[in-house]
Amino acid sequence: MAFEIIATGKAVPPNRVSNDDLAKRIDTNDEWIRSHSGIGARHIAEETTACSDLALEAARQALAMGAEKAGETPEAFVQSLDLIVLGTVTPDYYGLPATACVVQDKIGARNAAALDLNAGCSGFIYGLELATGFLGLNPSRKRALVIGSDVLTRVTNWNDRSTCVLFGDGAGAVLLEQTSAPSKGPGKRGLLRSTLGADGSGMESIIVRRGGSRSPFKTGETVESHPAIEMDGRAVYNFAVKAVTATIEKLLAEEGISVDQVDRIVPHQANARIVQAAAKRLGIPEEKFFLNIEEYANTSAASIPIALDELNRGGKIKKGDLIMTIGFGSGLTFGGNLIVW
Repeated sequence: MAFEIIATGKAVPPNRVSNDDLAKRIDTNDEWIRSHSGIGARHIAEETTACSDLALEAARQALAMGAEKAGETPEAFVQSLDLIVLGTVTPDYYGLPATACVVQDKIGARNAAALDLNAGCSGFIYGLELATGFLGLNPSRKRALVIGSDVLTRVTNWNDRSTCVLFGDGAGAVLLEQTSAPSKGPGKRGLLRSTLGADGSGMESIIVRRGGSRSPFKTGETVESHPAIEMDGRAVYNFAVKAVTATIEKLLAEEGISVDQVDRIVPHQANARIVQAAAKRLGIPEEKFFLNIEEYANTSAASIPIALDELNRGGKIKKGDLIMTIGFGSGLTFGGNLIVW
């Protein structure tokens, strides 16, 4: 059996904030942001928009595409979902309920299990592997919806010019289906393999300190600002470059292929300089990596599925293409997937 991505979707808030727009609010400029990150704009959700709202739109787009391809009614198709996995670090609610359950209710997927997954910006990578394992345990399970959705601007410190320029909001989703195609040998399809890892010793490199059980808010306490991301940029950069290069090398070695056989590498869109450094170390042409960070900035777990949807709907990947996804993020976590589209 193969586990194939049969449909994609994305949701991006309409409020586009360019670097020049941001420079009107904080001490920065377009040249500095682009030279340090490759970012030209980001999309920021309205105050009334939550993580589940973006996830819901991306899910509906993927479901509509999947139903059309399968020749099924949208109503019947959504009832065929066995699982919803939602990668996020900015859920609708603190701790519970899972944002995936909010999405499950709103799309009416009554037969689907639902859970949130927190692997930082690697959330989609982890989620795809988790969903594949779930489907593979039982041949009667057919479809899973894997979503990455984050509203990072809600946990951004807008007084920290070194980090606030990096983040944006968005969601992306894919439909994973268990099919009769082979997963090995000639004509193999779908998710071929994944590699996942973590280095908890770097946990403080990207962290939101307040609000959890380690440092809860106390009754009557007055706080100056909401909980926000703190990041050691140099430590994250060094970790990310090593993680990207090591993950690419591991996937290629385990599959027994060369990078020339990979049609597209879709990395987490955190910083263009990270991708450029990894490409240089491995001797891979930069054009093999797909980057849309200039438009969306870092959308955390949403960045890879947003990129996949853009490639898919734009006709830039086709059936049979070999795609590699690479992620890294808070935790610290990292990983990658090798997929025949």
